[in-house]
Amino acid sequence: MRFVPLMFLMACSENEMAKSFGGTMHLDLPCGEKLTEITWKDTDLWYAYRPMREGEVPETTTFKADTAMGVMEGTVIVQECR
Repeated sequence: MRFVPLMFLMACSENEMAKSFGGTMHLDLPCGEKLTEITWKDTDLWYAYRPMREGEVPETTTFKADTAMGVMEGTVIVQECR
């Protein structure tokens, strides 16, 4: 019975772990893309991006869950590249 929690955690995706249990997830967008929106729907992470316009520079965006109790707050760090 001691292995059940470990097996459960091994079955979770990185975004499920970040959202449900806290921690940090890193998301690298395809080069030349710009993040426009990001959200969780249940345990799925949804993000929208568009082509980077001329003159725009790659940015790093931090998306953080803020829970009422302050526990198990997940973070997603989105990295853009040119």
